[in-house]
Parts: sequence; C-alpha cells; structure tokens
Amino acid sequence: MSEQKNYKYIDREKSWLAFNARVLQEAADEAVPLLERLRFLGIFSNNLDEFFRVRFAAVRRLSLSGVSGEKVLGGISAQQLVKDITEIVIKQQSESLKVLKKIEQQLEKENIIILNETQVDADQAEFIKDYFIQTVSPELVTIILNDLAEFPLLKDTSGYLALKLVMKNEVEVTSSVLGLIKKRKKEVRYALIEIPRTFNRVLVLPPKAGKQYIMLLDDVIRFNLSSIFNIFDYESISAHMIKITRDAQLDIDSDMSKSMLEKIATSVKERRIGEPVRFVYDTEIEKDTLQFFLTKMNIDASDSIIPGGRYHNRRDYMSFPNLGRFDLLYQPKVPLPVEGLSLDGSILSKIAKKDYLINTPYQSYSYLIKFLREAALDPKVTSIKITLYRLAKNSQIISSLINAAKNGKRVVVQIELQARFDEASNISYAEIMQQEGIELIFGVKGLKVHSKICIIERTESGKSKRYGFISTGNFNESTAKIYTDLTLFTSHQQILKDVDKIFEFFNVNYRLHRYKHLIVSPHYTRSKINKLIDREIMNAQLGRNAYMHLKMNSLSDFAIIDKLYDASNAGVKIKLQVRGICSLIPGVKGMSENIEAISIVDNFLEHSRCFIFCNNDEPEVFISSADFMTRNLDGRVEVTCPIYDEDCKNQIINSFNVGWKGNVKARLHSEKLDNIYRKRKENEPIFRAQFETYNYFLNQNKDVLNSNCPIPNSKPE
Repeated sequence: MSEQKNYKYIDREKSWLAFNARVLQEAADEAVPLLERLRFLGIFSNNLDEFFRVRFAAVRRLSLSGVSGEKVLGGISAQQLVKDITEIVIKQQSESLKVLKKIEQQLEKENIIILNETQVDADQAEFIKDYFIQTVSPELVTIILNDLAEFPLLKDTSGYLALKLVMKNEVEVTSSVLGLIKKRKKEVRYALIEIPRTFNRVLVLPPKAGKQYIMLLDDVIRFNLSSIFNIFDYESISAHMIKITRDAQLDIDSDMSKSMLEKIATSVKERRIGEPVRFVYDTEIEKDTLQFFLTKMNIDASDSIIPGGRYHNRRDYMSFPNLGRFDLLYQPKVPLPVEGLSLDGSILSKIAKKDYLINTPYQSYSYLIKFLREAALDPKVTSIKITLYRLAKNSQIISSLINAAKNGKRVVVQIELQARFDEASNISYAEIMQQEGIELIFGVKGLKVHSKICIIERTESGKSKRYGFISTGNFNESTAKIYTDLTLFTSHQQILKDVDKIFEFFNVNYRLHRYKHLIVSPHYTRSKINKLIDREIMNAQLGRNAYMHLKMNSLSDFAIIDKLYDASNAGVKIKLQVRGICSLIPGVKGMSENIEAISIVDNFLEHSRCFIFCNNDEPEVFISSADFMTRNLDGRVEVTCPIYDEDCKNQIINSFNVGWKGNVKARLHSEKLDNIYRKRKENEPIFRAQFETYNYFLNQNKDVLNSNCPIPNSKPE
C-alpha cells in the first residue's frame, strides 16, 4: 500500500475503513453475544455498501477526471487512493468471511444450523419446495441472457444469482486460433435471477430434535433450480452470487419550472443507472461465467472488482431472527426516566421552569413525542416549526404534526429531501404532510439542512412565549433506540429567538442573521470554534488550566485539525472521542503530543456531539448537530447550542468523563489505523463505557456512580 506524502493527516476514506474494521472487530469478539455478532457482521456489510456508493464513488470520479486531488485528499492522489481502498476492502472482505465461518460454527454448537441446498433431509425438502412454490416463485425474476440485444440493468446493491446452464445438445463454433476451424461443443446458456427483497432473506425451517434450522433465500432458490429451468434440456447447472454497487450521487435538475420535490424524485429514480463502482462475485464462480458477466456489464480493471464468498448482501444479517434465543443477545436496558419530568403531567409546564436534557437511548425518547403531542392538543399553542432529516418508517413525529395541523395550529416543516438514501421516504412524507395542510420548506439552495431544531409558540397572559428543543440526532424514534444522542428541552427565550431566525433564513436565505447564542453553519461555526480554541491557547500561554473535551462522529477538516495541533503545541490538553473518521494524528511529539483520541464501538451507536471548553475553569459546554468536517462547517445548515443550565451542563461533563474512562470497547486512534484497544492499567477494574453510562443515569441522584469510579460534580478531571 502507498504511503502518503503528508504526515499531518490521515486520509478520511482510509480512516472510515478503519472505523468499519472496528465494527468487524465486534463481530469477531467472542465476548459479544452470538446473534449480536451476526448483526454486527450485517452492519459491517451495510456500511461497506454505503461507502462504495458515496465515498469511493466520489474518489473514483476524481480519479477518472485525471486530477490528482492531493490537496483535498491530504497528500495522496485519487488514483492511488482507489487502488489502496480496493486493497483494504479485499483484506476486510476476506477477514469477514473467516468471522462468518466462526460464527456459523458457534451457532451450530448452540443447535442453530444454517443449511445450504445440499444438506436438507426429506421433510425439509418438502417444506422448502412448498415455500418456494407458494411464496418465492411468484415474485422471482429470471432472465435468459444469451439472445438479448441489451444486457439488463442490474439494481444497485441487489443480490443476483449468475447461472450457467450446460446444455445436452452441441452447437457448431468457429475458432480462429489456427485459421477458421469449425468444431462442435456443448451449448452454454447464461441466466440471471434477482434475489427478491420483498420478504425476509432468512427462512426459518421447522425445528427438529431440539435443533433450529435456517436457510438463506439464495439456497432456497438454488434448491429449486430444476423447477425453474425444467423446460430446458441441460446436463448441468451452477449458480453463484454477484452484486453491483453504483454511484449514488444525485444530479439535481436545474429546470426552474420544476419543484424541488419533482427534481429530487426524478434524481432518485435516475440513481439506479449510476456508474458501477464495485462488482462483488463468489470466488467459486467459473472463469468463463465471470468473464461473460464482466464483459456484458462493461466492467474492467478500472472498476473495483472484489472477490467475495458464497453470499453477498450480508447486511440482511442485521434482521436475523432471534429464534427466541434471548441468551444470545444483549439484555435490553429499559430507557430511564428523566428526573423532574413526567410522561403523565404537562411537559411544557416543567420546561417553563428549567431546562432538561434527554440522553437517548439511556433515557426515554417518549419525552420528545410527549412534547409534540401536548403541543398538538394545547389550545394555547399557535404554531410548531421543526426541521426533519431522517424519519422512522411509521413516524410518530409525523403523526403528531398532522394532529397539530388538524387542531388548527400553524405547522411549518423544513424537510431535507436530499438526506442520503432517505430521499424517497422523505418525498413520501412530504406529500402526506402537504395533503394535511402543513407548510413545507425544502431547504436552502446549495445547502443541506442538517440541524435538529423545533420551536413552538404559546399564548400566555396575552403574550407569545416560545418553547423548543435542540438535538444532536435525527427526530426518529426507531434510531433513538440505538443511537446515543442529546436533546435539550428549553424555554430560554433568547436561544429560541435565535432558533426562530433560522426558520426565517430558510424562507429568506439571502438575508444573513446574527445569532446571540446559537452557533450556526455555514456562516459562523468555523470562526466561532476557532475563537474558542484560541481562548484555550491564550489561557495555556498565560499558565492557566486549559483543556478541550470534544465528542463527535467524525473529524476530518484540515484547518480545524491544524488549529488543534496549534493548541496542543501551546500546552492545551485535548481529549477526543471520535467514533468514525479521525484524520488527526494524536500523540506525535512536537505536533500533537497533548492530544489523546479514542473511538468507542459497542452495543449502541455513538452519535452525540458535545464540546467542552475549560474557559479558565469555568467550563463552557455545547451540543451540536455538526461534526468537525468541512461539509458540516461550510456546506450545511447546522446548529451548535450552548448549555446554560448547570444540571444539564454537569450531565454532559460527567457522561463525557464516563465515556473517557472506558477500557473495554475503546480503541486508540493512530496513524497506523490498527484499532488497538486501550489497555487497562495494572489492577484497574473493567469499565465498559456504555454500560457505566447507563449506570450513571440510573444512579444520578446518588453521590457516586461506582465505588471505583467517582463522577465529578462539575469540572472534568
């Protein structure tokens, strides 16, 4: 693999692949419950699909343009990066197959048997045939390819069986190797079967003798090939899985006569014919079959051709059935209540008196739904304004907003139609809301709206009073069960006045607003973050205590990284919790020796973003929708919110410290991208950050979280 010329930064694509390797580590970890390991393998596969559709596709476009791109890629050319990524992915793919094999072996020890089409007995054969005839066959798309004038368009990331049928009859062929020589050989036909996605890919067979049996849909189809091709007189048939991944970039039509809704809808439809960026194939496939498909699909060495195993689309393992084996899953933790808030009484009356912070999934997301439902019914509430990015399949958020509109409230929704891979869902929700009389805003030209904000207006004593919430995560009750996020409920009128200005900006975006409390991208976040870092640098130079504790999903903006290096050189102590991409190299003498950086990958997805600045021992604390990535700082509408309430502030400081003490699932970021686990000191007790965070909220009113881990009341260590 190539070495980068610039040793100040780690390439973000390689850093992302290192993050996905951490997910694969969870699948390989025998301390993780067995079915959870299988699901982590599914997450690894799903992540990789999205990586190729977005990140790899962008690098490939740059590479094909002939531009080196070294400045934006941190010292490596796009052409070399394409090669490096392919090399890394092939290694990861090979490792994932070994992990899957071990998981299958251990499942067998637990009497859970995954069968292929050659391993079924007579009873199972009858069950599989009946299931195929009744359920699968009516939805199966089978295409004979030899005589087609045009090769069919393969769907992005769908799984296909590539088939080779060797017929009994012979045909005459002409060879030009030694002149024109005619000879006869067996006729070969090629075919394609699309694996249906309309039902679960995992078929649970009837249990037998205390054992549970599973068969993947691929093998159900393989078992029934003779039924599918019974009109053909063949002597042999083989089927191997292939998958294609396409460039997922949306090309937005500039036609001014079309609405944004129409433009996005058209672009989403056209995504299906995007350029291929990855072709994955079963390594057992015959060479002539592989070559036939590569030739017909115009895939050559410039594309990323990845050898795989018998099964692709292992993302389907994310929904692997639990089979009633709850002993092979993480024990669920009941979301905790928030002290001072009740789901029975009025939530607005509580927020009127003080701010509250919700830490999901440790605490219940139901408070947010309760807030909207109460606002929908309250006769004194006149309006609700909210931004929406990714929504749950059956969204209670949408139901609450429709309820409010039906009760005569003015409901204004800024819905982001370009939320990657959620475009179709958001278009559908937008159409539903339009029909219910909800006012829709489709964002700002050239900017994605990634902020998570909501404001309501309520008439009290003849005056209008604002209530609202600001979050680090999407308003999505499904992901709230597994994503760690922070949501601030507040009636702070000045903060909410700033929120209202953001909605004004959505409507009249040529007018630049000034915000007294919020830090808003794309206009102010970079400069404000720089000022906060500069203040820590100044304090360090004056001999004062100076530190920054920053938690985010990704850190890849080179200018911000340089600023953090400057702070480190000035003596500012910096702790970084960065789940995903980290282009900063910590711990380098003379550059970043005062910076430590970890990543926690565990049962929950670390998604919250919070920034803690020492400020001469009077900590300033913020929550944010923004990572330290160029797109978040300069190309999106993001909101970073100060935390003024002391209880809320202490919660964030304390929970950051709990996460930082983690010594089980914490990996060290380094230039080697080797995902080394943080080592426990001698006699140091095991401390699993996510479990202990739950314990922290469980014991929030007690003096200490744990006899071995006191939690500071106000200031970080």
